[in-house]
Amino acid sequence: MSCGPGVARFSPHVVVTHLVKLACALADEARRSLSLWTCAELARTLVRDGVVESISPQSVQRILSSHRLKPWRVHYWLSAKVPRDADFLRQTNEICELYTRELEPHERVFCVDEKTSLQPRTRTTATLPAQPSNLPVRLEHEYKRKGALQLFGAFDTRSGTVIGICRNRKRQEDFIALLTEIDRQTPESVTHIHIVCDNLRMHKGKRVRAWNHQHSRFQFHFTPVHCSWMNQIEQWFSILQRKRLSAPNFDDLAELESKIESFIAEWNERAHPFRWTKTSFAKIIAKAEDSLARAA
Repeated sequence: MSCGPGVARFSPHVVVTHLVKLACALADEARRSLSLWTCAELARTLVRDGVVESISPQSVQRILSSHRLKPWRVHYWLSAKVPRDADFLRQTNEICELYTRELEPHERVFCVDEKTSLQPRTRTTATLPAQPSNLPVRLEHEYKRKGALQLFGAFDTRSGTVIGICRNRKRQEDFIALLTEIDRQTPESVTHIHIVCDNLRMHKGKRVRAWNHQHSRFQFHFTPVHCSWMNQIEQWFSILQRKRLSAPNFDDLAELESKIESFIAEWNERAHPFRWTKTSFAKIIAKAEDSLARAA
């Protein structure tokens, strides 16, 4: 191993072993106040601990690469607080069927949710467009806060079209306003409107249930807890974020709402569904089935 000129206090094998052990521990355990390791911080810690006199971040990266270690990356996971039980399996199979089976002419499936706290972030100076000679778009760092909007959205899983309304708050009556708009825009020949949403209390409240009782063609399907990835509107929200909201600079809430409405209209002109198959659910269904079999 080459760490640089005259740098090793121990044999290369000892240095590599110490580095790998360090990278496989949280920085706090090594008495470093860091969220995540970087190659530079690992190199600095090796020097602090007296393992080497000096070592470059590039050398650290080469060693970690040979061990397929990337301690600066984060992958979110969920501990087993929510059991993969029969109810979980039933809900997952239910959502899978809604997304993958051929719908009857009288059916529609909408995925609904809210994208919250959308802020105008009015800049103190106008945004400047890109220019030749490799000059990027220039966005003023300073901005003024002017409140926030909540976007209530519904994604038609077969056509890809989106229905969206903006509200200042996030309450049952605002959610009902979205359901009413879905009802208004869906032909009367469609007698079964399937609504896929998460388990937020707002989606299950008394007012929503009362509204549903008066609109019997609506049927609610709730995703399992901590499984927001099963809701296709989240995919569309990520597109909205990337293409319209990544560099916000709107005069006020009214302009922000107008621009969101325009984006939805442009999307619907060329709308397309997302491709979901049974394979999309196969891994989590197999894991749930295995968990149930071992518990039996």
